[in-house]
Amino acid sequence: MSADASSGGSYQRILLTGGTGFVGGWLTPRLAQQWPKAQLFLLRRSADKVERDGWTPIISDLGDRDSLDEAVAQTRPDLIIHLAAQASVGSSFEQSALTWDANLGGSINLAMASARHVPNAVFLNVSTSEVYGASFRDGPASEDTPPRPMSAYSRSKFAAEMALADILPPATKLITVRPFNHTGPGQDQRFVLPAFAAQIAAIEQGRQPPILKVGNLSAVREFLDVRDVVEAYIAILANPAAFPTGDILNISSEAPLAIEEALALLRSAAHASLQIQIDPARLRPSDIPKASGTSRRLRERTGWKPVIPLRQTLENLLASWRDTEAL
Repeated sequence: MSADASSGGSYQRILLTGGTGFVGGWLTPRLAQQWPKAQLFLLRRSADKVERDGWTPIISDLGDRDSLDEAVAQTRPDLIIHLAAQASVGSSFEQSALTWDANLGGSINLAMASARHVPNAVFLNVSTSEVYGASFRDGPASEDTPPRPMSAYSRSKFAAEMALADILPPATKLITVRPFNHTGPGQDQRFVLPAFAAQIAAIEQGRQPPILKVGNLSAVREFLDVRDVVEAYIAILANPAAFPTGDILNISSEAPLAIEEALALLRSAAHASLQIQIDPARLRPSDIPKASGTSRRLRERTGWKPVIPLRQTLENLLASWRDTEAL
């Protein structure tokens, strides 16, 4: 490990899990830009053919303890960013065992390898605001709000937080982030806003009847642009000394709105008339009326704040789905 990685944010070797996914597509170029001299290692499965410019693929699987141990021993990172997860709340209701295996089992295996081979590393654990769950009923969540998760996804992510805190040694600079909903080009249709955007693009192309199927539009949520969330990660990693080991940080827009308001913004950008239809299959059993949070801790220590307006995010998202539909 570089002499000042945990204090000054200077890294020689960076290992990223989950870098082949949606957020990884935005995070990998920013990490390469921020630390141009670092060796960059992208952990991925052999069946996953996604490449990231400037990143060396490391073929392994978070579920395979032996291969993961070998991967960490081989790369000896001084920064580990643990982004990999089964991240869909909806899917977690149908695939609970797989969700637990991926989110908790993979985290335990990675923590064991990190503790064994790079005990002095900086370890950024990407959790989720979903861990607050039922506590959202009491108002906006801060980092001191008791987690009361309500799905296999959020329960497994909270369990992973606790497992990492127990397994990683005190020398590891463990920082956990709990981002609120974030979206942008590249996010798939398992998530609410790209599900809307994809349907609108298909309707515009005449590939779908002019009926937009939706879930609970009255739910109030926060939505960040993925690029703003990536900048939060960069701000944290650039100055890890600002955060005590084991610190937890919300990444929040602090600007909740009803999903129907976000849909109205998308509809205003649509090039076709459409009708709204409630689809029971899109309703979640654990929906709560309002989920919002505060990110004062992150803002005060880094100066970070979201800068991309939601309208721009949604226009970019819709444009990306139009490109997909045009293929």
